[in-house]
Amino acid sequence: MGNKKSKSKLQGSLLYVAWVVSLVAMFGSLYFSEIKGYIPCELCWYQRIFMYPLTLILGIGTFQNDSSVKKFVIPLALIGGSISFMHYLEQKIPGFGGIKPCVSGVPCSSQYINWFGFITIPFLALVAFVIITFCMFLIKSKKSIE
Repeated sequence: MGNKKSKSKLQGSLLYVAWVVSLVAMFGSLYFSEIKGYIPCELCWYQRIFMYPLTLILGIGTFQNDSSVKKFVIPLALIGGSISFMHYLEQKIPGFGGIKPCVSGVPCSSQYINWFGFITIPFLALVAFVIITFCMFLIKSKKSIE
């Protein structure tokens, strides 16, 4: 009985961590665009499209302690993480940006921040998507807990 309760507590903690990461990522992107005035490029918008729903889904899952949300979270996080990875490569590898040129607005290869020579906004998004995905893979289904 105690083992079942500790597994359930771990599930709730993993959901909570994933939700907090998604909140930080969402508010971080809003901070960069609305307060710092950085105009998001096209790939940044796609990453937001996949991150923002995660905040809502993980929030509901956290407060209801419902680990079944992982079936919705994992696909969103994997696709968003793939876009972040591609965006990061476009910023850091010369010539990689020629695959899909930006139509208008800010070029996707521009770097508003470059902390320590490698941390850019797409890198931060990629880290968030990886942490969320990792937490979801650690969550066991309710069938295996029982």
